[in-house]
Amino acid sequence: MIQTRAAVLRATGAARPYADSRPLSIATVTLDPPGPGEVLVAIKAAGLCHSDLSVINGDRPRPLPMALGHEAAGVVEALGEGVTDLEIGDHVVMVFMPSCGHCDPCAGGRPALCEPGAAANGKGELLSGGRRLHDGEGELYHHLGCSAFAERAVVSRRSLVKVDRDLPFAHAALFGCAVLTGVGAVVNTAGVMAGQSVVVVGLGGVGLASVLGALASGASPVVAVDLSEEKLALARSFGAVRTVYAADVDAVEQVRALTRGGADFGFEMAGSVRALESAWQMTRRGGTTVTAGLPPPEAALAVNVVQMVAEERSLKGSYMGTCVPSRDIPRYVALFRQGRLPVDRLLSGTIGLEAINAAFDDLADGRTVRTVVLF
Repeated sequence: MIQTRAAVLRATGAARPYADSRPLSIATVTLDPPGPGEVLVAIKAAGLCHSDLSVINGDRPRPLPMALGHEAAGVVEALGEGVTDLEIGDHVVMVFMPSCGHCDPCAGGRPALCEPGAAANGKGELLSGGRRLHDGEGELYHHLGCSAFAERAVVSRRSLVKVDRDLPFAHAALFGCAVLTGVGAVVNTAGVMAGQSVVVVGLGGVGLASVLGALASGASPVVAVDLSEEKLALARSFGAVRTVYAADVDAVEQVRALTRGGADFGFEMAGSVRALESAWQMTRRGGTTVTAGLPPPEAALAVNVVQMVAEERSLKGSYMGTCVPSRDIPRYVALFRQGRLPVDRLLSGTIGLEAINAAFDDLADGRTVRTVVLF
């Protein structure tokens, strides 16, 4: 058995500020050794994401108690039976959707839609079945197959992508969610090409990664929309980005003017139906609106079907950036190394595990893009 410190959520809906209510308790828990097809990883860096926050505040129901965290990088410490393509000491990035490689979506090249992976994530289990986390009260659930707010984690081999050892851990972690989702939505889901216009609504880590992805794809113009002046300024600092303050009464008209009648592609990354409606209105006739936001499950969008038909409009969902992680993470890392995808600009700061509750206050209030826990 392996002892490790982890951030555990036992109940949702804690009062704000989280720095006082402390919904995440830092506890010493027990890990089973890795079973067949599993890997023990020493976590070195883990990013705070709105997908974690949505579990804490109750927007995204998950089985409890759960060890949170899903965007992370670390070092392989032990290998379960049958894992032959990794070695102890390898550096890896965690992926929040494990892919079995055999179901119809996986066989069709769409591992983000893996059916056994989705079922395991919904149950709070690993892809191989069951749970490997325990405390004095019983088993703990895994968050998206990772539970990365911890010194160590046992995960499925299918939840890992090997990366270069000289890639800084704080940067590597971001490729597992923010970059994979945001850049992937632009490159894979939408297929943006050079010269096409893009608007991104919602400038969290995923939204700003989408802006970076659009710039790397040669999109023009690229328009960023948000309620935070600081995040709009950050987007402008990327270069060749026009910005619109989301609360302006004529925000839609501003975007349509900047894109000569509407963007070829509108991206909603705020997890808000209102933001998705705005992205839809900012998209041109014949254009495509893509959403990777995850609002509460009961949220619904009303679409004018006549408009969709008469204007040949498309509305697409994007999960994990429609990525093939083993293919796309190395590609995005290569772009980062070339200076074409400055992922490091998304990093707001680093903290220790004990400061995680206060850091989620900052995320909820929009004061940070990506804060990373360093171990």
